Amino acid sequence: MLNVPTQSFPAPRSQQRVAPSGQSRRNKVDLKPGHSLMDWIRFSKSGKDLTGLRGHLIEVTQEEMQNHNTREDCWTCIRGMVYNVSPYMDYHPGGEEELMKAAGIDGTDLFDQVHRWVNYESMLKECLVGRMATTVIKASIPSSPQTSLAPPMSMAAPTEKDSRPRYDWFQTDATVHLVVYAKRKIPSSGCTIVDLEAGVLRLEVLLGKMSYMIHLPLFHDVCPYPDTEVVRPYTAVDQNLAAASQESDLYLMIKVYPDGVFTPHLNSLHVGDCVSVSGPEGTFSLRPLRDVTYLYLLAAGTGFTPMARLIQLALQDGDTIRKTKLLFLNRREEDILWRCELDELAASHERFQVEYVLSDPCESWTGRKGRLDESMLQDVLNRPDGSKCYVCVCGPNAFTELSIGLLKQQGFSKEELHAFQG
Repeated sequence: MLNVPTQSFPAPRSQQRVAPSGQSRRNKVDLKPGHSLMDWIRFSKSGKDLTGLRGHLIEVTQEEMQNHNTREDCWTCIRGMVYNVSPYMDYHPGGEEELMKAAGIDGTDLFDQVHRWVNYESMLKECLVGRMATTVIKASIPSSPQTSLAPPMSMAAPTEKDSRPRYDWFQTDATVHLVVYAKRKIPSSGCTIVDLEAGVLRLEVLLGKMSYMIHLPLFHDVCPYPDTEVVRPYTAVDQNLAAASQESDLYLMIKVYPDGVFTPHLNSLHVGDCVSVSGPEGTFSLRPLRDVTYLYLLAAGTGFTPMARLIQLALQDGDTIRKTKLLFLNRREEDILWRCELDELAASHERFQVEYVLSDPCESWTGRKGRLDESMLQDVLNRPDGSKCYVCVCGPNAFTELSIGLLKQQGFSKEELHAFQG
């Protein structure tokens, strides 16, 4: 798969190039830890509702636009599209004051004079409220000569079931970040190859038997960073399943894959080494569990991680939950995470059950064997009369998609299901 974009970046005669070296057309502020550009990319891709409209796009009138002019509720318009920039306030290199200049009004002129070269369409894609229905008040900005720049081109979002890789780019005053979304596990170390030769930035990502390649011609000298940043989502856990920890330390459950890109690096760290960690953000809400009487958890491999906290909550705080059952699928017996803790918990709490399933068991294994299918779910999931059931699923993408499909076939509605992604 070869992509040869027609738009180069930074574009010729962009304001980033025109400005003398070391100077900037706007004042910068010191961002809080965990609020870099890459942190914003991770946060915006977390699935959190950044518009307050639950994914619905609306037409915005001039009167409606003017009502959203505070720091906590700040809308602005750029080229006819309205964005809720409140979530971006703490991530903006120019600071809150600069964004508030365009609060509740059309900020196109201000944007063009300060940083027209920024790929705002991608950076604020998850903040999109909708399109302006009428012409709005223009920001009163002193005029200055403008270079004739075409707005940066961004790739169209793939369809929901499109698993092909795609890329996006995000530009700041000093750097250009190229982000590849693979939507699959990268199989081994050394899977990313980057070089810069004769003004062409070339990137190849190896994905099993296929590769994804990008060629980007640059029109200005750049200095590549020596290291590649690898980002992975995480779920915090407690030290054990017995009780929730009251400590302020962060505990992670990590399975080290010898050929992995990220976990071998973590496994090699020593006391005093540093890793950048963002705040725990997610889309799961405990609200649907308020009236649940039967909680079912379907986990495959390291997909057990978010289930550990749910089991604790169900047994300690879930007064209405009569039964919590975990169906835990793995390849081999030695792959079962926290097996001793789970067995002890099941033995001491009559409201908790766990059942293991192995796809490649040894001869002495007496438990369930095989892979998830309709008959297995029918055996595991009971829906007593008058009960309210809820099912949580986590595992590889293929497992999650299969599980959700089978559950819907068995009559579970989307309000009764939650799939952990990441």
